[in-house]
Amino acid sequence: MVAGFTQTKPRKPHHGPEKRGESKNKELSYTAPVHSHASRFRVLPEFSMAQTALPTSIDFLAPPVLYNEQGEVRTVGVEIEFVGPSAEKTVQALQEALGGRLIEVDPHSFALKDSAIGELTVELDSRILHPGKSAGSQKGVLPKIAALFGFAASYLVPCELVTAPTPIDRLQELDRILGILRKLGAKGTQDAPFYAFGLHFNPEIPRQDAQTLAAFMKSFVLLNPWLRREVSPDRTRNLLGFADPFPADYVRMIVSPDYWPDIPRFIDDYLEANPTRNRDLDLLPLLHHLDRDRVRAVLPNEKINARPTFHYRLPDARVSDPGWSIAPEWNRWVTVERLAVDREKLDMVGSTYLAFEGEDKSWANVVEQVVRS
Repeated sequence: MVAGFTQTKPRKPHHGPEKRGESKNKELSYTAPVHSHASRFRVLPEFSMAQTALPTSIDFLAPPVLYNEQGEVRTVGVEIEFVGPSAEKTVQALQEALGGRLIEVDPHSFALKDSAIGELTVELDSRILHPGKSAGSQKGVLPKIAALFGFAASYLVPCELVTAPTPIDRLQELDRILGILRKLGAKGTQDAPFYAFGLHFNPEIPRQDAQTLAAFMKSFVLLNPWLRREVSPDRTRNLLGFADPFPADYVRMIVSPDYWPDIPRFIDDYLEANPTRNRDLDLLPLLHHLDRDRVRAVLPNEKINARPTFHYRLPDARVSDPGWSIAPEWNRWVTVERLAVDREKLDMVGSTYLAFEGEDKSWANVVEQVVRS
């Protein structure tokens, strides 16, 4: 196993998302009815390859390292993009089902605090619609323009639902969101050829050290062709380049069994090959958290929110599919984590990749045997 990947018992169990600053805007409170849900979070020996088309329960796999360096259960944030209901209508439905306090940030951005599944935000996913996020906005003018434009744009610009960091062992609770969105008539990637909506995971890194960082990156790029075959991301998302794979030369460099750099060199290598957010595993938020000055020296104007998490952006958001769950996509990510913590296997797969002369499709078949072993 990779050094530092030692699972420990939590000293202070973490039962909810981090508290953030309260908004000064409108606030409504509601207590949701109590529901009883059996946990679907299990440690299973095998990874389920395909997602069922039926609305049946799907188990969430536990990662090999459940606790962070503080002995707390690691967290994961989830982002879901969709169109159809407005941000306001969506957050009102979430409040009715999950309880909590509704806060209006602006006409197209809302927060739900203290709900049954933690803090959520829902907003129309375009910066121009949120005046508070734009430097130098004119008070009183831009909010009115944004409100008017937002109404029209809601038919094409997706809403983005974002959860606060949630303990991984409570991840199955977030599937409740999908049923609420479907009842509202929310549409996902598969519902129109020009929709390019994603499901993103922001899993907390288990250890903030160079070896963990390199191991996860190696594992991800080695499994990438298999992940893309299994996920089968929408063609429009591929054309728009929202979640591009890593350059081949960069992949060959980092999968070498000899490539175990310190954090400064890892960041320098990453930024030289990937000065963009448009990767299927966006590391910029994590690298910004580890060394802000080094990242800003290369990308002074890029919008990056520093956090100790990976940003996995490959899966589609198939919100209207009655059989869709976030579980299969999460389970594929767990496969990345499993390989990352097995140093011997990781080096072996890296050496095999460097000697391999076939296409990505063929490599997906090869690496699938690693997934199943």
